[in-house]
Amino acid sequence: MIKKLSLIFLFIFSAQLVSAQALLDWEDMIQGVNYTTPEGGAELGEFLKPTYSKQMLALEGKEISITGYFLVLEGQKDSFMLSNNPMASCFFCGNGGPETIIELYFDKRPNFFMDDLISVKGILKLNRDDPDHTYYTIEHANGFTIKM
Repeated sequence: MIKKLSLIFLFIFSAQLVSAQALLDWEDMIQGVNYTTPEGGAELGEFLKPTYSKQMLALEGKEISITGYFLVLEGQKDSFMLSNNPMASCFFCGNGGPETIIELYFDKRPNFFMDDLISVKGILKLNRDDPDHTYYTIEHANGFTIKM
């Protein structure tokens, strides 16, 4: 009996390792990147060069999962983001920096609404030098709404 239970446990544990994804929270994202302001200060809208933590570098190209608020950029209707804060509470004014938003690229157009609390999984990409995109991106994203 114990041998059977050990085999079942080993099988379940192995299956989880094969399909494992990193479950991240916003503190991981905030602590996962540092950027320096140029001497004399940054210009409004200037892209600050990021330096990523070892944890984030190790997760690049891997499947991650994170929960946040769904945002649709006004006027573009096909540009999506995940945020630590909802748009309704001004997701970027004083409540966080560029490390608190993630660009989302879905394989299939999502059915979420602005400020829906969602859990998303997909492949993490780190942006080192493109000022037209956020520091973090999730490609091949899919997710579900979290009902409160």
